Amino acid sequence: MDSVSASARIRIALAGCVALLAATAVLAGTVVSAWAYPLINTAVAATLIVIAVKAGVTREAIGLIVGRRTILAALIGLGCVAAVLTVGWVLPPIREVFTASPAASISSGGLLWAVLIRVPFGTVLLEEVAFRGVLPALLGFNGKQWRWGPMLGASALFGLFHIFPALQQGKCDDLAVHSLFCGAGPVFAPIAVMTVAMGLGLLLCLVRHIGGGLLAPFAVHTAANSAGYILAWASPV
Repeated sequence: MDSVSASARIRIALAGCVALLAATAVLAGTVVSAWAYPLINTAVAATLIVIAVKAGVTREAIGLIVGRRTILAALIGLGCVAAVLTVGWVLPPIREVFTASPAASISSGGLLWAVLIRVPFGTVLLEEVAFRGVLPALLGFNGKQWRWGPMLGASALFGLFHIFPALQQGKCDDLAVHSLFCGAGPVFAPIAVMTVAMGLGLLLCLVRHIGGGLLAPFAVHTAANSAGYILAWASPV
């Protein structure tokens, strides 16, 4: 009876977390102003953790641990991000994406807001807690052995979570960041973007597994997104 009750709690918690994330995605994509993202997403991240813990999920399964392995994985991941972005920066087609980004015209204050607040607390914290921590744990990941089911399930939901940004990517306008996939058409372009997001989510799941905690993917994700702002801001007009 206890095991059945425990399974029921996990299922209810999973459904509640998915519903909360769906509501958050809809609100963020429609009515919530950008300045409110850090407040709302941090609150949602904390709520997800509470729901998972109340359902019986351990801190280790969620990834709320930090050790040498976690720090080492974070540092290696940061090095890989720096290497990839450096190569991309010297390639004209990739640099054009940064130049055409809306971030290329932001002020110094706007850059600091984006890098120090908007990215880590308005985007990355929620996504890492949800899709590399809480959801894999609720789907059966124990924080130790790699399991494809929980990782693929959480990564698929991560792709769906990007539905509204994906719809923007299908636009064939003068912003390169909106036209990367526009050649695929208004239907397949969003699908392509969400598929890419799913792949990146799975890669971040691997980083989390290697590091044993959420700090590693949080650092890599923050560095990648923040570097996008920095490189766009530094791009020649």
